[in-house]
Amino acid sequence: MVATPTVGKDPVVTVTADARTELDRTRFFINGEWVEPRGAETHRAVEAATGEPLGEAALGTDADIDAAVQAARKALDEGPWSRTTVAERVEFMLKFADALDARAESTSKLVSQENGMPITLSSAFNGAAPAGLLRMYAQVIQGVDLEKARPSAQGATIVRREPVGVVGAITPWNYPQALAMFKLAPALATGCTMVLKPSPETALDTYIFADVAQEIGLPPGVLNIVLAGREAGASLVTHPGVDKIAFTGSTRAGREIGAECGRLIRRCTLELGGKSAAIFLDDGDVDTFLAGLPNASFMNNSQTCTTQSRILAPRSRYDEVVDAVASFSQGLQVGNPLDPATTCGPMASAQHLERVLGYIEVGRNSNARLVTGGGRPSDQDRGWFVEPTVFADVDNNDQLAREEVFGPVMAVIPFDSDEDAVRIANDSNYGLGGSVWSADEERALNVARRIRTGTIGINRYDIDLGSPFGGFKDSGIGRELGPEGINNYLEYKSIYAPANQLD
Repeated sequence: MVATPTVGKDPVVTVTADARTELDRTRFFINGEWVEPRGAETHRAVEAATGEPLGEAALGTDADIDAAVQAARKALDEGPWSRTTVAERVEFMLKFADALDARAESTSKLVSQENGMPITLSSAFNGAAPAGLLRMYAQVIQGVDLEKARPSAQGATIVRREPVGVVGAITPWNYPQALAMFKLAPALATGCTMVLKPSPETALDTYIFADVAQEIGLPPGVLNIVLAGREAGASLVTHPGVDKIAFTGSTRAGREIGAECGRLIRRCTLELGGKSAAIFLDDGDVDTFLAGLPNASFMNNSQTCTTQSRILAPRSRYDEVVDAVASFSQGLQVGNPLDPATTCGPMASAQHLERVLGYIEVGRNSNARLVTGGGRPSDQDRGWFVEPTVFADVDNNDQLAREEVFGPVMAVIPFDSDEDAVRIANDSNYGLGGSVWSADEERALNVARRIRTGTIGINRYDIDLGSPFGGFKDSGIGRELGPEGINNYLEYKSIYAPANQLD
C-alpha cells in the first residue's frame, strides 16, 4: 500500500492564547455529571471555512476512559438502567428525540462550522436524522421478541435476547451526529450502556448529546462522552470492562481495532473506507446521471465513505461523460457552508486539505489527464477549500483509483462492455457503495447484483436509514441501520426449561 501523499507543510493557524468562546467543552460527561479531565491536553477547534477558532475542548487520557467505562459498567450491572423495561427505554428515547429536534438548527450550524458540511445537508444528517433514528429504533425494539419459548426434545427452550453490554463507540468527523446515533439509538433501545469517543476534528457537537441526557434525566452512566485522540481511543478498545466496539472510520484504524477485538474475543462492528464505482452504461441518460451526482459523488464535499469517485464510462460515450462530469464539477458553488447556495464547502481541516491536495499531485504525476480543477480556488483566501477536480483516462491500477481520497477528486475510467464494467468495479479492495445508470432498469439491476458492495443504487444513490448499511471486503464487518442494526446490540441466551414453559 502506498503511503498517503502530502505536499508542503501543514498550514499554520494562529490563535491567541486567551481566545475563548461559549462553545468551549473543557470537561467530560461521565456518570451523568460534568467532570474535570485527568490530564491537561486540549484541542482547539477551528472553523473550516475561515480558519478562525471555534472553541476549545479537553482531550481525555486512559484514566478518563477508565472512569467512563466504570460508570457504564455500573449502570449496566447495578444501576436502574439494568432493570428498565422496553417501554421505559422507549420513553427516554422519544424524549431524547424531542430535545434534539429543539436544538436541530443550532446543531446543524455548529457541525457545518466544524467540518465544512453544506448547511442544507447538515440540516438533514445532523439536525433531523439523529432524532429520526431514535424514533425508528424505539419502534423497532417494540416489535422484537426478547424472550420466547420453543419446543425441544426434552421439554422447552426459552430463547432470550439480552443487551450485549457496555459499548465503546468510536465515531468520525464527517457525519458526527448521525454516525454517533447509528450506534447510540440501537444501544439505548436494547438496554446497553455506552462510552462514546468522538473525533477531535468535530470536538464540540457530540456534547449536545450530553446536554440532552441531563435534560431528560437519563440515568447516570448510560451515556458517557470523552473526547480523545488515538492513544486513549486504543485504551477504550482494550478495556476489560467493554463488551463491544462499534467503530466508523478508516480501514487502517479498523484493521487495528479488528485485530484487538479478535485477540480479546470482543464483539465489534466496523464501518470503514470505500472507493466506490458509478457505472454509466452505454444507454444511460446524462441528465439523470448529473442529477444524481450530488449524492453519488459529491455529497458533503466528497468527504463521505460511499463517494463514487471512480466513474466508469463506456468507450462509445467516453468523451461525452468526461465533459459532462467536468462541466458539473465546474458548476458547483464552492463557498462558506453556512450559505444555503453552497454545494461544495471546505475540507474539514488543514491536515485533510493537504491530504487531498497530495492525491491531486499524485494524479498530475500519473498518466491520467487533468480535465478541471487541481488546486485551491482563487476566490477563497481563507479556510480549507479545494477545487472540485476531475481526472480522465485513469487506469484502475493507478493509485488515484485504488485509494480513498475523501475529497472532491473524480477518476473517470473507460470500459468496453457490461462484463468489463463489472470486472473493473469489483477490482477494488473496497465494497461499500456504488451505482448503475441505464435506461434499462432490468439491465442495471443485473449489473448491480454482480457488484460486490454493501449498497448500490439504480439511477440514483440515496442512503436508506431503514435498510442495513455496511461493506464488503476492506469496507468493514457487520451492518448498521434498519431493523437489522438492532442485532449488533443483542446476545442470544438459551435456557433449557420444563415443557410447561410453553404455555
